[in-house]
Amino acid sequence: MGTMRLLKPLVVSVSSLFFVALSGFAHGFVMTPRSLINRLSQSSYYLTTKELWFDQTLDHYSPYDHRQFKQRYYEFLDYFQVPDGPIFLKICGESSCNGISNDYLGVLAKKFGAAVVSLEHRYYGKSSPFKSHTTENLKYLSSKQALFDLAVFRQWYQESLNLKRNRTGAENSWFVFGVSYSGALSAWFRLKFPHLTCGSLASSAVVHAVYNYTDYDKQVGESAGPECKAVLQEITELVDRSLETNKKELKKQFGAAELEIDGDFLYFLADAAVVAFQYGHPDALCTPLVEAKKAGVDLVAAYAKYVKEYFVGTFCVSVETYNQKHLKNTAVNEGSSDRLWWFQVCTEVAYFQVAPSNDTVRSSKIDTKLQMSILSVFSPLLCFGAHPTIQMYCSYCRYHLDLCKNVFGEGIYPEADVTNIYYGGTNIAGQGIIFHASSIALNNMHILLFVLQKYEFAGSKIIFTNGSQDPWRHASKQTSSPGMPSYIITCHNCGHGIDMRECPQSVSSIEGNAQSCNIPDAVNKVRQKMIEHINLWLSECKGSGWHSM
Repeated sequence: MGTMRLLKPLVVSVSSLFFVALSGFAHGFVMTPRSLINRLSQSSYYLTTKELWFDQTLDHYSPYDHRQFKQRYYEFLDYFQVPDGPIFLKICGESSCNGISNDYLGVLAKKFGAAVVSLEHRYYGKSSPFKSHTTENLKYLSSKQALFDLAVFRQWYQESLNLKRNRTGAENSWFVFGVSYSGALSAWFRLKFPHLTCGSLASSAVVHAVYNYTDYDKQVGESAGPECKAVLQEITELVDRSLETNKKELKKQFGAAELEIDGDFLYFLADAAVVAFQYGHPDALCTPLVEAKKAGVDLVAAYAKYVKEYFVGTFCVSVETYNQKHLKNTAVNEGSSDRLWWFQVCTEVAYFQVAPSNDTVRSSKIDTKLQMSILSVFSPLLCFGAHPTIQMYCSYCRYHLDLCKNVFGEGIYPEADVTNIYYGGTNIAGQGIIFHASSIALNNMHILLFVLQKYEFAGSKIIFTNGSQDPWRHASKQTSSPGMPSYIITCHNCGHGIDMRECPQSVSSIEGNAQSCNIPDAVNKVRQKMIEHINLWLSECKGSGWHSM
């Protein structure tokens, strides 16, 4: 153990962390650690933290249910060019929304003379419709309801602004922004409500619901590089063996004795490595582990040190987040995001991060044995069947489905295919109906005929951006198509939502310091493209007198 002194101390300041506003995936890292939120909530991290409230409809799809709940929002008007400046709608995602973060959107708002408004996602933070988050009460938690929330709020805010300015029927030019899950919401909002926004920025937008997300682990290995990947794989093998022979002591070594379910523990260890690549700090993980390997140091001990000092210590991730007992807690508080996001995972988007069939970095105990070929034969619903043969075929997805069942009850499983049909996945598109009317003469009578024609339309005026090292980019749109430019920001430490921060991500500078990238121009070049698209689409909106389709 004395040789541990050969390892360089891990020093990462809190100012080097950025994902409070961007969030990232629980059990794959989307959630924002509560302690980190609390640490930064009183700092200059936010443009504003003044809470405002809006009466929101509980169920937008029911003509009979008129219940409402209080939804929190924020506005920042310091740069707003009254009265005709654009309005930037910043979508809050799957965590408590404590204000409008002081990130690159503030730079864009100043450049375009825009107001910035931000609506907290239903159920999260202080915007819960209920006093208990039972499974029954969570039935109104979905991306579809959240999109309608944004549409209704956008209309209400525009009308309120007109009332303040003594205007009638005026329309400012709106533009929507989001990162990660909220990036997907940004793209989907433009898709479903194109008349309500001039365009959208979908940063690291996970628009493709993936049931069996093996590309996530593959990207971790690619981002790590051959040397670091080999060390991580060796650590995984050592952990798997130790888990069979010395489970209690192993979990205690990582400070995770409370994780009684082995799958929870293995996810905790996998995510600990993931955050280094996802958020642009690969050297914080790889440097000490590769040095430990060369020095002949106990690799499990070296990784445990990293997990406790960096993942839990610096990144402020709570082990409790991975405990299914914690996920079953139905209490409503600002820190209940874990259960809420898992409900969306278990009903809509899946994103099940499982090990590939070979060359895996994470433990193969949560593997892909039969991979997606099984899904073409058996639906997720059949995985709940009692027949032993069906259970065997579904064994590769058992951990996740067991979690969904254990936490939320029988019959809860993700309809990822339905989500992709509704939004289009990476082929983001929608459907509509055209009414045709014509008349014919028959026996001196004119008969009016109505014909319904179904049509499909692609999304348009959506900017997609992704960091090259981000494992989530494979659930995003990575190729350009007409009206939807896509940019991959490529560098050694280009992570999640990098275009709205810097490289590596930091809260210390709202414009970001591109010199900290190993390719200094990578971020700025894409930002310039973003500005060009926003400027063009806003001008087209303003020129048309209404929002262009």
